[in-house]
Amino acid sequence: MGEARMREGTEAGSLGLFAERSLAGERLREALLDSNVSGLALYGIPEGEREAYWRKIAESPAHQETIAEVREEFERLKHEKAPELPYSLFILFRKEGSRREYEIAYFERRRRLNTFALLALLEPEREEYGELLADAAWAICDEYTWCLPAHAPESNARFHVDLFAAETAFTLSELAVLFGEKLPPLIRERIGQEVEERVFRPYLQGRGFPWETAEHNWSAVCAGSIAGAALLTMRSGDPRLATIVEKTVGSMECYLRGFGEDGVCLEGMNYWIYGFGYYCSFADLLYRRTGGRADLMAPEKVRRIALFPQKGYLAGDAAVNFSDSAPRVKLPPGLMHYLAERYPDAELPPAELRAAYADDPCSRWAPILRGFLWADPAKRGSEWSAADYYLPDAEWLVSRQRTGAGTFGFAAKGGHNDEPHNHNDIGQFILHAGRETFVSDLGSGEYTADYFGSRRYAYDCNGSQGHAVPIVNGTGQAEGRESAAKVLESVCGDEEARFAIELSSAYRQEALISLVRSFVWRKAELPSLVLTDEYAFSRAPDSVEERIITRLVPRLDSGGSVLLHGDAGISLRIRYDPGELEASAEQRSFRGHSGDEETYYALDFAKKSCGLSFRIELRFEFERTEGTN
Repeated sequence: MGEARMREGTEAGSLGLFAERSLAGERLREALLDSNVSGLALYGIPEGEREAYWRKIAESPAHQETIAEVREEFERLKHEKAPELPYSLFILFRKEGSRREYEIAYFERRRRLNTFALLALLEPEREEYGELLADAAWAICDEYTWCLPAHAPESNARFHVDLFAAETAFTLSELAVLFGEKLPPLIRERIGQEVEERVFRPYLQGRGFPWETAEHNWSAVCAGSIAGAALLTMRSGDPRLATIVEKTVGSMECYLRGFGEDGVCLEGMNYWIYGFGYYCSFADLLYRRTGGRADLMAPEKVRRIALFPQKGYLAGDAAVNFSDSAPRVKLPPGLMHYLAERYPDAELPPAELRAAYADDPCSRWAPILRGFLWADPAKRGSEWSAADYYLPDAEWLVSRQRTGAGTFGFAAKGGHNDEPHNHNDIGQFILHAGRETFVSDLGSGEYTADYFGSRRYAYDCNGSQGHAVPIVNGTGQAEGRESAAKVLESVCGDEEARFAIELSSAYRQEALISLVRSFVWRKAELPSLVLTDEYAFSRAPDSVEERIITRLVPRLDSGGSVLLHGDAGISLRIRYDPGELEASAEQRSFRGHSGDEETYYALDFAKKSCGLSFRIELRFEFERTEGTN
């Protein structure tokens, strides 16, 4: 890629794609018409050096771990037949609301395609890989529809374009270019026909899809995949190419509008990887296809979005997982190297944060391919640096510190309860030390019809009952944009960080006048957090409880403390006034994103007597576990 090459478009005056649209559209069409860059050159692979390029990757020590994972998957897959996608699986979502049965089979077919394709590139002398690849591609072309049942309309599903239909078109188009004449002519012809009929034609001739103006990952993934396929397969003189690209640039503008100026992805780290990864894949292909004249990575806001990971982790792979994000998130190495190459202030994460080949349950091709194309073996990452961030648009405070006692992290949020992939979680916070998260965010649950329907907040991982927020008169927070925090203080200092919000609007309690939640994070050798909630009512409430969420077994004592024991020499003690509060713990469970049952503990501190106004204080103190140094 090269930093000099990436700067070229900006220095030469890149297209104002995010300013004067009519002028930008005209210049974009000119740039596409003038371009003679196509085929393998769009990946930086010289024509005629296809096999030499992949042989070098196959022999590179930096890629051996990933290649070994691909071969391991092949050993599993070669003994199995491609799973079928019968009507009975497709209709299951409409009958029962369950997505998993169809999606497991659907994504396994794409895992087969990816695995056979990679090995055919890395070891072209093995004819077996090419034959298996041809069968896998043919099977996917045979599918009734490329979109998932959860996204399919009642009729005409075959030509409906969702995330995965668009991704499939992009994947097959990339394979057609990467293999060229090495792919059988009938397979290449079939790919071209299916992509045209299922994706290009509906995109250009239909009434338009709702995702085209979405301000979240759908616009980036769907439009970016379609335009990526077009950039790879359409000739410069084809008028449809400029139309597709221009439409996609409009969708990318919508996608970027979903971010504040602080660059935070409110959907969570997993969706940053997903949406922004496809944004970058499209941006790179467009940059190369226009000879550097169209640079979607140039806007300052894009740079800030690119820096989100270094602000969105507490330590290692422990993500600030507000919203539908996993607590532990690995990162695609290709994307991270691409961003570090482009932006000097983008931190390259440590090697142990590398997403393994089989980590993605959806078996997406684009990030796997770019793990080989974009990763720079000469560059090595390092642990996230100690830092404090207040992110004003998201209303997040994130603090990481490293002391002689270990690594520690704290994050808290304000925001509102109508965010993308929303959870009712104003005032939620996370505490992390070493390799363990002591106060947790449950993250995303299993996706079902109900999960995105009227019962969304009955799920503990989405409703406030599964978050570390107050419970007033036995009720939690309500969803909606009107449930919004008001930030009163946000200070990141050398010795402590302070964050205070007013969150009474999240509770539909007529008598609740105000509820101010304050955090003081003290950065000692062994850090501590003081949480204070101050209440004011016009009529005394029947009950108020402070809920804390943890995945560790709590140990309650009668002296006013609860111990959360860690396995790495650090524990967390929660101190409270036993004269004012009564502590209790309940083991609960929910179905996690993978569909497995997961256990957590709801730790409650109930106010024994409630007046018109009062304050509750909890102190969280990290300490060395007895018997350790």
